[in-house]
Amino acid sequence: MAKAKNHHLALLIACMAFTHSAMSQSRLDSIQRLPEVVVKAQSYKEVIPAQTLKGIELEALRSHSVADALRYFSGVQLKDYGGVGGIKTVNIRSMGTNHMGVYYNGIELGNAQNGQVDLGKYSLENIEAVSLYNGQKSEIFQSAREFGSAGSIYLTTRYPKFKNGENCHLRAGLKVGSFDVFNPSITFDYKVSPTVSLSFNSEWMNASGKYKFRYRRVTPSGELAYDTTAVRQNGDIDAMRLEGGLHGFIPNGKWKVYLYHYSSERGIPGAIVNNVWRRGERLWDRNSFAQGMFEYDVNSKLSTKVNAKYAFDYTRYVNNDDKLIHVDNIYKQREAYLSWANKYSIFRNWELSAAYDFQWNGLSEYMNVDRTTHWLSLATALSLGDCFKLQASGLMTYVNEEQRDRDSAPDKIKFTPGVFLSYKPFSRHNFVARAFYKQSYRMPTFNDLYYTDMGNAYLKPETATQYNLGILYDIERNHHWFKFFKIGADVYYNDIDDKIVAYPKGQQFRWTMLNLGKVEIKGIDAQIGTTFGLPYTIDLTTKLQYTYQEAIDVTNPADNYYRHQIPYIPWHSGSAIVMLDWKGWHLNYSFIYTGERYNQQENIRYNHTQPWYTSDISLMKDFKIGKVNLKATAEVNNIFSQDYDVIINYPMPKRNYRFGIVVEL
Repeated sequence: MAKAKNHHLALLIACMAFTHSAMSQSRLDSIQRLPEVVVKAQSYKEVIPAQTLKGIELEALRSHSVADALRYFSGVQLKDYGGVGGIKTVNIRSMGTNHMGVYYNGIELGNAQNGQVDLGKYSLENIEAVSLYNGQKSEIFQSAREFGSAGSIYLTTRYPKFKNGENCHLRAGLKVGSFDVFNPSITFDYKVSPTVSLSFNSEWMNASGKYKFRYRRVTPSGELAYDTTAVRQNGDIDAMRLEGGLHGFIPNGKWKVYLYHYSSERGIPGAIVNNVWRRGERLWDRNSFAQGMFEYDVNSKLSTKVNAKYAFDYTRYVNNDDKLIHVDNIYKQREAYLSWANKYSIFRNWELSAAYDFQWNGLSEYMNVDRTTHWLSLATALSLGDCFKLQASGLMTYVNEEQRDRDSAPDKIKFTPGVFLSYKPFSRHNFVARAFYKQSYRMPTFNDLYYTDMGNAYLKPETATQYNLGILYDIERNHHWFKFFKIGADVYYNDIDDKIVAYPKGQQFRWTMLNLGKVEIKGIDAQIGTTFGLPYTIDLTTKLQYTYQEAIDVTNPADNYYRHQIPYIPWHSGSAIVMLDWKGWHLNYSFIYTGERYNQQENIRYNHTQPWYTSDISLMKDFKIGKVNLKATAEVNNIFSQDYDVIINYPMPKRNYRFGIVVEL
């Protein structure tokens, strides 16, 4: 571990030295005025608007992971196993993590082995915006694969921006805090030419992950079984992330090349059951990918876009617990992806698109399985002025698999349609009614099909049908004290056949797959946001989110859990954000609430899980010394030091602190 720490620190210092050298060279160059590059694109108002975090709101959450930020969106459920390095996954509207597409700069992140994208690995340090779409992104000029998700998360990294006379930026930051967190980072942007720019970001995270927690359990009869305070063990992490991008513009087009590498060693804090602390699991990750995008307007009517990606993931899982069988497994995943999308404007208000995607996934050293997937999409978008907008799409999916040691799953082919529309009845008021219908198709993972203990090569894929009806009203008046008001609500119904739910199987890294057959989900998402301009140049922003969900198993009336709420889905949940901005000072208070739920299929008292809520507060200050911009941050998380579990027997941290400083040149 010590060698790894020294290696990561040396690598980060080397990166800083390189960027300083590059900046020094740029200052010696003669100052030249470069012509401004203007990129124009046809705008299209979203039929189903996204929930988005960006700007000051995102800055207030900068020390957290992507998964932590998503907790502030309505309709999202988070599985968090606690600590800095604990696994974090999300799902939307109770449909499961595998129905959620996570896109990094427009190309999906994948894990064919178990379908779980650990969003705890992805820092907000280099993220410019986080967006969540229900159904799909309101844009037909996209890859075929993007039409296939029931919900989508888009992570957009920072894009280099330069003022006249500038050709480089350097940003260095450091965060320290509870759990022995030490988290330096560096970002470097360089203008290679008027049309080409380079960006680089690196971050090191090191923490012991130790935190105090209270372990208290009461028997169904009401007697106290355990009540003790202990320190969470085996939650350490040592991780390094490196990212680099090259961005360019050409006449009538643009392109981008992106490289990403993440490596980590971490402990996996085990479940605490019967007053026994398990701490024998270790996990090593190496995740790397290279991806590129090229977009070109052939003429005023036809546009084309190509995406490509190659990814390699290496995972080593070791269990040294002397009470369990020793495990030392290595998993190697490879992925190759190519997409070609085209859009044609028949008229100014009517567009068509067609896209074809190819993807190959291979898993070696364990299952020796290959999967080839083809997607073909057709879509159209029609706009009748500002009052009516419609989008419709159809996606054909074909999957072929080869498993070299046992029977392979049969080929699968599926067609999934989607229709999205919005209607604005009053031209002078921003009141919009919206609705959509969509089917999505989720393939079983390699673990579902071929895992030794519970694999079934003939397992049926999971199909979800979504219905949504919503309204949105907003007012924007920048020159008044009442600057902004937005309110919206959606009522939805999801019908899922052959639903598969993932649970930890003793060890957190492995999953046992349970097929619930059929699930019905009814829910309401509601949001309200305001911005006020108060005296003394104070801006007050508030944002409230609320979700009600009834997600019940309707597979078999003979089951004891028939029409019971499925595990870990609360009936009520919500969040609130209150922000005050004054002359470079930013005060942020955030609140998250998750209501009662059950941790097993049967909704009985023994499986009942109490509600939990947390309050976090942060204070930021922007200031300038000469030509140097600085930003200092102090935050307190879980202010009231609540004892709670997101997942039963995985206690979360009590009150904790974090401090940060950012320097920009």
